[in-house]
Amino acid sequence: MMRQQWRRGIINVLPVEVSSFPNIHPHFQTAHSFLHLRSLIFHCFVFHHPLKLRESYDYYDFPFCSQDATVLEDKMLDRNHLVLTAYKIEFLVDKQFELLCKKTLSKTDVSMFRSAIKKGYGMQFYHDDLPIWAYVGRDDMDHRDKIIKIEYFLYNHYDFKFFYRNGTVLDVLVEVDSPYMVNVTVDMEADVQFTYSVKWFLTQHSYDKRMEKYINYSSVHVDNEVFGYSIANSSFTILILIICLLIFYIRVLRKVISRYAYDVEEAGIADNQEETGWKGIHDDVFRFPKHKSLFAAALGSGTQLLLLMVAILVLGFTEVFQLYIPGVFTNALAIVYALTSVVSGYTSTSFYHQLEGTRWIKNISLTGGLFFGPLFLTFVVNNTTSFLYGSTAALPLGEIIKFSLLWIFLALPLLILGAVIGKNSVSAFQAPCRTAKCPKEVPQLRWYRGVLPQMVLAGFFPFSVIIIPTHDILSAFWGYKIYTSYDYMMIMFFLLLIMTALVSVVITYFQLAAEDHEWWWRSFFCGGSTGLYVYAYSIYYSLYLSEMSSFMQTTFFFGYMACLGYGIFLALGTVGFYASLLFVRYLYASIKCD
Repeated sequence: MMRQQWRRGIINVLPVEVSSFPNIHPHFQTAHSFLHLRSLIFHCFVFHHPLKLRESYDYYDFPFCSQDATVLEDKMLDRNHLVLTAYKIEFLVDKQFELLCKKTLSKTDVSMFRSAIKKGYGMQFYHDDLPIWAYVGRDDMDHRDKIIKIEYFLYNHYDFKFFYRNGTVLDVLVEVDSPYMVNVTVDMEADVQFTYSVKWFLTQHSYDKRMEKYINYSSVHVDNEVFGYSIANSSFTILILIICLLIFYIRVLRKVISRYAYDVEEAGIADNQEETGWKGIHDDVFRFPKHKSLFAAALGSGTQLLLLMVAILVLGFTEVFQLYIPGVFTNALAIVYALTSVVSGYTSTSFYHQLEGTRWIKNISLTGGLFFGPLFLTFVVNNTTSFLYGSTAALPLGEIIKFSLLWIFLALPLLILGAVIGKNSVSAFQAPCRTAKCPKEVPQLRWYRGVLPQMVLAGFFPFSVIIIPTHDILSAFWGYKIYTSYDYMMIMFFLLLIMTALVSVVITYFQLAAEDHEWWWRSFFCGGSTGLYVYAYSIYYSLYLSEMSSFMQTTFFFGYMACLGYGIFLALGTVGFYASLLFVRYLYASIKCD
């Protein structure tokens, strides 16, 4: 008799998919009280390839023993729809081979189970937010004949082991016995008895640490040496860049600034022929950019997303919410995004008025839809696709209504409130140089000074900072891992901001040195180009590091990764622009210009 313990064999590769907040207070049980064993969504657990994208289905979409079950829980923006199972479990009551039901599996049922076993499908139960995992069945090699055949067996008996202390369940395991299987290799009707056993054990573990096992088994593997090397390499690159900038400033730029800090008559500077390079465009460098409303909206959305990233990192680091739980993470994203809408409205409208814009209502409408619009369209496409596939990834109508109400009654009013505050508290744009009425013509530049080549160069160095955490995050979000290294992520995020700011300043200076005064959009594009690298890496990840096998997985992955890359583009583009703006103001405030 071969016995498989899922505690040792599965938890290492399967995810912790708890669909609600962990209970802060324990649920106390009394003898013979019934415990609810909620169903698992039917998940595609892949033992041999943990980087395969997850795909989930309803438990009762498969011909298990059923009862009149309705959905117990639907968590906003989460994929878990929990239903009550037919298992009857009583506190401190052991059971041996309790009959769950007798079923005659049709040929279609047998084929469905065989397909699930062939694809490595597994089940996930919950009791009091404790996840319990089990495979549907297994395949065996038949060596009795000269031709090797693969046979598929359905498990029809599960042994549940409950560990308790002081009337509270602290751990649950499930085991299977090899003799209790049904052969489903051939499409033919089969009479099956589904049974289960229950055993209770006293444990000395505390309630506060009952989730640690799942975190340790399922979290992304933290290699301190790799992370340390990544931080050291990024810090060294930033240090080298800072040293180069300081040397350039001391040897070249400071001399030029000091020479032009005096009046032309006092310094004895010859004539206007020396007004070349960045000095010759001082009367155009602060000319407002084209498409002012769109530019201000991009800054507002980027500021909001930047604040969203910081807030999530802080919440994860301080463990105010346990963000390793998928339901908590997605709900926190939605709520924090709604709350930070006030920042988006204020930043966009105030800067738009500094640029002498007058159509602020159009501006705030553009701000509200610049990121949320593509995200909403992606959600509609993916939710429709998952609904057609019959997957539990489809968000129910009730949850869509809840999310809509959150946006209408929280995010939208805060967006308008921020816009009103920004409109009424606006100040004039601070430009150290006057702007001429007629703009100078931008000279013809070489190809490598174009927007796209500079974006490729500008995005390379910041992306090199986050390439390792990007892989870990993709493995956590799309695979069967959870991410808990928020301390490391905060360090890398801080280094990313520094690198983005430095690279944007360098690109902007060389652009001004070439007498190209249209630096506003260029600095934003170059700062945000890291988001394009993230999306390009996601393409590599999907082709070589994952096993997407359906249209639904493809649409989910590339749709939401496009939104992620776009969000990073807006956030880091904002960082790049503001860094360049500070540099340009300092540069031209240091010289004497009319």
